[in-house]
Amino acid sequence: MSAPLVTPWADPVPPTRSTLWQRIADEGLSPYAWSNGPHDIYHAHLHSYNKVIYVVQGSITFGLPELGKELTLKAGDRLDLPADTVHDAVVGAQGVVCLEAHKD
Repeated sequence: MSAPLVTPWADPVPPTRSTLWQRIADEGLSPYAWSNGPHDIYHAHLHSYNKVIYVVQGSITFGLPELGKELTLKAGDRLDLPADTVHDAVVGAQGVVCLEAHKD
């Protein structure tokens, strides 16, 4: 991975948690779930590993300050976030539930 990539959910019906879990597992990855309440904030930080994130429900906006971009994800959307990408996040008004995995 070289740049953050959002893959929007194309179906008008949001996916189930089990559908998204299986998509991650099918890539040979080990997903785990996390959630946050409405309007929670993650300040700018980075990770030493690549991340795959699917939004199960709610929404979250990832800020990419070094790229001058914001990426808003809703149910079913996927974010591939490369290692060492500085990012922050603001959770939407309904909170957010995500599945995440680390990718080599």
